[in-house]
Amino acid sequence: MLTTEQIEAFRRDGYLVIEDVVPSGLRDALEQEYRRVLAPIAARAAISAQPSFLETLRAVHGAGVDWFQALDISLPGTQIDIKTPFHYGPAVHDLLTCPQVLAIVQSLLGSEVTSNPIQHIRIKPPSRTVARDAPVHTTETAWHQDRAVAHAEADDTDMVTVWVAMTNATPANGCLLVQPKEADQEMLPHCPLNQTAIPARFLERSRRRPLPVKAGGIILLDPMTPHAAGPNVSDGLRWSFDLRYQRTGAPTGRAQFPSFPVLPGPAPDWRSVRDRWREARTACAAAPHIPIHRWTSTSPQCA
Repeated sequence: MLTTEQIEAFRRDGYLVIEDVVPSGLRDALEQEYRRVLAPIAARAAISAQPSFLETLRAVHGAGVDWFQALDISLPGTQIDIKTPFHYGPAVHDLLTCPQVLAIVQSLLGSEVTSNPIQHIRIKPPSRTVARDAPVHTTETAWHQDRAVAHAEADDTDMVTVWVAMTNATPANGCLLVQPKEADQEMLPHCPLNQTAIPARFLERSRRRPLPVKAGGIILLDPMTPHAAGPNVSDGLRWSFDLRYQRTGAPTGRAQFPSFPVLPGPAPDWRSVRDRWREARTACAAAPHIPIHRWTSTSPQCA
């Protein structure tokens, strides 16, 4: 649970760093689960398994093998077909339903909480090793507000982002950057550049702050808080998860993707959640593509 002082700081600034939240045993289970997910990808490329998931991923990445979407915990915002890969396993489910995380979320959202489907794995290899046409978020993450990268139907939904550090996040390896939200923070324009991004003229460089956090720690973000992530200029890989929770019963901003209640428990079995993602993939593949962002290059703010 959060203290009164922590809640006040979060409401005021729009972010909060909390160390030592996700147990090491759960992080170990995630590492082992992702070793198993990556193993067939490495085998197809004739790459030997390494002692850890990240060491194997470094070898796969270095060989130029596509790995990004196969490791993600949700479907992409691009065109989806019946074979679009994603990963939702028991350890991922245990992270989304982690009691320590949910106790913190409950302090902000109340007793009825739903896991929002806007959720991702985030892995940043060293920027010097990333190709120009690599998926977004494997290098820098552009400045944005989480409210703005959901559909407008969820503009009044009470939600919070939980950014989970699986490795130490530092300024050198591309930790989160934040511009503390204003008391009357408005939604800023977002333009579809390489990523959907807030144009620089709407930001205040002097106010931005890096948010380093150790493995097992989390960062809470209000959906209106402008934030980004810098490039990874270190020699290691930075690994995190980007989770989102909301009050139950409100629009999610991704109606085509599955959400599920986590409080009060018990949450559904992980297999049922995975199967709902598979059903969503089948439905999306058979229907016209649904853009995930509301902004277009014709917006006057993007000229």
